Amino acid sequence: MAAIMNFFHELFSNIPTIKFTDALDILIVAFLIYQCINLIHSTSAARIAKGIILLLLLTALTETFHLYAMNFILSKILELGMIALVIMFQPELRRALERVGGKSWHELLALRKQEPKQIDAMVSATVAACEIMSKERVGALMAFERKIPLDEYFKSGTVINAEVSEQLIRNIFFPKAALHDGAVIMRDSRLAAAGCVLPLSENPHLSSDLGTRHRAGVGMSEATDAVVVIVSEETGTISVAIGGMLKRHLAPKTLERLLLKELAPIQGPTPQGFLEKGKHLLEKAKDVLVRKDDSHEK
Repeated sequence: MAAIMNFFHELFSNIPTIKFTDALDILIVAFLIYQCINLIHSTSAARIAKGIILLLLLTALTETFHLYAMNFILSKILELGMIALVIMFQPELRRALERVGGKSWHELLALRKQEPKQIDAMVSATVAACEIMSKERVGALMAFERKIPLDEYFKSGTVINAEVSEQLIRNIFFPKAALHDGAVIMRDSRLAAAGCVLPLSENPHLSSDLGTRHRAGVGMSEATDAVVVIVSEETGTISVAIGGMLKRHLAPKTLERLLLKELAPIQGPTPQGFLEKGKHLLEKAKDVLVRKDDSHEK
């Protein structure tokens, strides 16, 4: 308890000494940590991150309780584990560097905004197309990109980059069309690519009556945070996969509400970009420091 009290005492005593450059340094570090969290946001990466945290906690406990042999083993595992992590995450690190190099400053600093009208139009066109394809028993698979970029899967298909419309979606998934077997990827409220290959789920608990299209949809939702819409070719039922969970037998109105709920809060416009938020926080910090200086003078 005394250690905690000393920590907070030192923390509050150092607040008046914080400079503008210190606050800027903290904001930059916080932004980098946030980007790292986004990088490991996928299901597989999150499991590895949890394992690393557990190893770190065990190492700290063995050192606290003087379990020297166990501490030595865990320390060596962590040393070798850092090299293993670089090897394991090599594709993810390469893709992250490619994304950073290929983005503009507005994209990197989250200053780009999307209008709610664009999202509404995309969702309306998708729902209308799914309703018709469901009645005609035409299979479809559509992945909506959110925070985690889908560049790896985007490159496996054909670039379209067109405005989303009911006719375009139906033409792509027409049974005799060249791209009907693959998936469509929606990005920034546009139909970005078609004929894309998605990862199949290895979940043994999935129903045995699910085909390749549904397993690809669930697999995509397991590997990323994408929202995946599936129309069954056999039964015409509409399903949505989110976070490895499959919601089946959805009515068009239910599909519309679900897509708006999942896509609008994330893809909609943000009130401030990163720079504006940082500027606002710095102004608040400067006001606090000025008030403290005035109180000391009095």
